[in-house]
Amino acid sequence: MIVEMVSFDPPAGATQDDILEDARGVVEHWRSNPDLIRKHFVRGEDGRHAGIYIWPSREAAQKAHDAAWIARFRERTGQTPTITYFDMFMLIDNEAEKVTEFPIP
Repeated sequence: MIVEMVSFDPPAGATQDDILEDARGVVEHWRSNPDLIRKHFVRGEDGRHAGIYIWPSREAAQKAHDAAWIARFRERTGQTPTITYFDMFMLIDNEAEKVTEFPIP
């Protein structure tokens, strides 16, 4: 399992309502991706925004965030995202009352 963090500074002059509206505009795109397990839209205390994605593999993450996606993101926001990958080796899901371990590659 892979956790991918795609972070960026919001476009100059963008309000939180603008950011939320942009996020709403990509919901169907991400809901239609059969590889995506989960996505979180988050904002840090410093105002930086990120998408936190859960993928079955790094290949699935890289396929979703390929050069064409990055170009569209730049066009839409004027920003270049920073993409960071993490290997998920354990998940504690209190809602499902479940702990799952994953092999570390």
